[in-house]
Amino acid sequence: MTEPDYPIRTERLLLRPLRHADREDLVAYRSIPDVCRYVPFSPQSLTDIDRNLAGQWATTALPEEPRSNLTLGVELDGRVIGDVILMRPADPEGTAEIGYVFAPDVAGRGYATEACRPLLALAFEELGVHRVMGRLDARNGASARVLERLGMRLEAHFVEDDWFKGEWTSTLVYAMLDREWRAGRPSLDSPTSR
Repeated sequence: MTEPDYPIRTERLLLRPLRHADREDLVAYRSIPDVCRYVPFSPQSLTDIDRNLAGQWATTALPEEPRSNLTLGVELDGRVIGDVILMRPADPEGTAEIGYVFAPDVAGRGYATEACRPLLALAFEELGVHRVMGRLDARNGASARVLERLGMRLEAHFVEDDWFKGEWTSTLVYAMLDREWRAGRPSLDSPTSR
């Protein structure tokens, strides 16, 4: 099991494993219905947060095996303002997926983009994946802009392909290949991603 050197520093942020002391910060944004509108979970209580902290969020190693993931807290000035996830889907081999959720009071400041760059570096440089993707509800324009700023390209727009939270929704799939990353993306050790 490979574990990154925590915390991962960016220009303004720290990425690190989540801990029990973060529970109030996490519930502050993960309990908001609008924050959860386009993500695969409902508003969460402290009980939900505690269960995740003791379970899936307790992992600190890179997701080397299919169906594994790594969730990191995004800290700004001592407060967790969001969390990011690097997942290894079961198929296809050599693929990773990124996801993110942030507090609404920090929206529009580039924190999601800044926090996801190190995830791309971990996926391509540490895990050696061929392709990283991001899937999102097509109505989530802010999330699409994050993936575009990361240099990911829109690969697919599936129309009403998912029964999600009581309605048919459409899915956008963005992706980046390892050769695209090598051609122009900062490495994990560069000042802009540490």
